[in-house]
Amino acid sequence: MGFKIQPLNVNLPFGLGGANIVVTEAQQKVAWALYVELATRVAGVKLESGMGSACEALNSMHSLFETTRSVLRAEGPAAANGPESVGPIAINILNTELRPFLVKWYAALSSFENQQTEVQREQYGGKITIVIDESRWPERDAFYQALEENRQSMLEYIEILARIAGVYHEQSE
Repeated sequence: MGFKIQPLNVNLPFGLGGANIVVTEAQQKVAWALYVELATRVAGVKLESGMGSACEALNSMHSLFETTRSVLRAEGPAAANGPESVGPIAINILNTELRPFLVKWYAALSSFENQQTEVQREQYGGKITIVIDESRWPERDAFYQALEENRQSMLEYIEILARIAGVYHEQSE
């Protein structure tokens, strides 16, 4: 029994509007690969304030760029069967939503880390091991709140990917 091509109407996250995706076998494969990556990262799993590391959370989210590129390259042009297909939607979410989030918070965290490094070098001089204490980051709570807001939209995207992939996805809180 072969794969049936079917249309799927979805409301995209981040206020990107709606799309009528024609689910082909290629779209399903790409959706599955992206679903697995997003559903198992900070993008889809709640990280409470102070839990884990903001730097690691940002790195995990940043890795979605290479993952998405790899998945789309591997599937080829079939992943981009028109503007309302998984490939262009994934690229749009990365470029218009995830990139600005990462740029903002990497810059804020990097500035804090640089300040901590300078203070420790002034205090202790010479060659020391720099210890970054994220609990002292003044923007930490704001970061975790923004991370959660981003995650809520990413959960919508994850649900869409699950629907395209034809798998059941249970939303986490």
